[in-house]
Amino acid sequence: MSTTSDPKALLAAGAARSAKALAARELTAAQLCEAAIARIEALDGALNAVVVRDFDRARRQAADADAALARGERRPLLGVPMTVKEAFNVAGLPTCWGLPPFRDFVPPHDAVAVQRLKAAGAVILGKTNVPPALADWQCDNRVYGRTLHPLDPLRTPGGSSGGGAVAVATGMAALELGSDLTGSLRVPASFCGVYAHKPSAGLLPTRGFAFPGTEEAPAGLPSVIGPIGHCADDLLLALGVLAGPDAAHVARGCFALPAPRRTAAKEWRVLLVTAHPKAAVAAEVRAAIEGAGRRLANAGALVAEASDLLPDLAEIGDTYDQTVQTVLAHVEPGGRSQMSLRAWFDLFATRTRIRAQLRALFTQFDAVLCPAVGCAAFEHVSEPDFCKRTLTVDGVETPYDALGAWAALASLGGLPATVVPAGFTKGGLPLGVQIVGPYFEDRSTIALARLLTENSA
Repeated sequence: MSTTSDPKALLAAGAARSAKALAARELTAAQLCEAAIARIEALDGALNAVVVRDFDRARRQAADADAALARGERRPLLGVPMTVKEAFNVAGLPTCWGLPPFRDFVPPHDAVAVQRLKAAGAVILGKTNVPPALADWQCDNRVYGRTLHPLDPLRTPGGSSGGGAVAVATGMAALELGSDLTGSLRVPASFCGVYAHKPSAGLLPTRGFAFPGTEEAPAGLPSVIGPIGHCADDLLLALGVLAGPDAAHVARGCFALPAPRRTAAKEWRVLLVTAHPKAAVAAEVRAAIEGAGRRLANAGALVAEASDLLPDLAEIGDTYDQTVQTVLAHVEPGGRSQMSLRAWFDLFATRTRIRAQLRALFTQFDAVLCPAVGCAAFEHVSEPDFCKRTLTVDGVETPYDALGAWAALASLGGLPATVVPAGFTKGGLPLGVQIVGPYFEDRSTIALARLLTENSA
């Protein structure tokens, strides 16, 4: 059976391919929805990824999509079955962030991003698992339980968008809406062998993605939302649907992302970074990044392995960590930031200086290729005290919180970062490469992700 007529194959091909097949009437939205539901029911009992299911409404949405398609309507995601991270408000479904005190909280309204997905015709199958308060690189909480890696049940799929990465990796969903503060999109994508995009800060609306009972994230918290998909085209499709200002914050107006900086492989200028002063990098991860660099170089790109323009990665990591921890300490129940107002503004001055350095870097390079995380998927960690957690990377014990080190480069700079699969370990675990680009040039990092895919072995 061809991909165009096989619903299961279409789900695995992703949202962009599914949308085209639906528009061409190669199958119905109802057929695709039923295939997704059947796959969740067959696979998810063992994986525990899609923890809030909304199949009855999904079937009605699919029927509505078929009626719209029959009328000749064409919308970007019309009839495409997808999931969203549990932390997003979806009217009528619980939003508890994996926290027992909020297990019965049901928001009355959709998050702005969910509104846009529904307006584009998406069929929302349900919501995917997260760690408690989204504060871990694995998904295990007392409300929904633990999500397992699709290739090894002893390992985590990553977090905090780990349930969504599993849903995409296993073909249970054509697309996922997730979020990222310290690698929450990028780590699961790397661990599960799928694509993800952390957008430029402010590009996608976050209202309705907030702690249960609140409407927006705390001021100063540099969290963003973004898609997980099966290919670069899925990321572009989702970006087109989701990007643009929130009318509650700014006036409506003309909005357009710039086209990719480069088209031909030989035009790209790429900086390869495989070592970090704050985090160990496994040899297999380093080899995957270097392999991606070689493929680009063989295709004609200019690939450099060092630049004096690259800001101090240790300073980036420290500055970002202090920013996040200060905001979280201020907003946590009973929490209180110990940072003085002067120190807070000094921190922002450091961020401003580093962002200027990054702008200078991207006058000489179009992208930075680096790890999304320094290791492959690790075995589940149950130690409750983060300060006592460690991981072993190539036989060396390393602090658990070093997992977020590679996320800070893009996050502190507010820069776009795309993760693309980059091979496997000798044990068969997926590895990913992170592509970081200039601010607001999200189409460029996704274009380079596509180029890497086209030039894979």
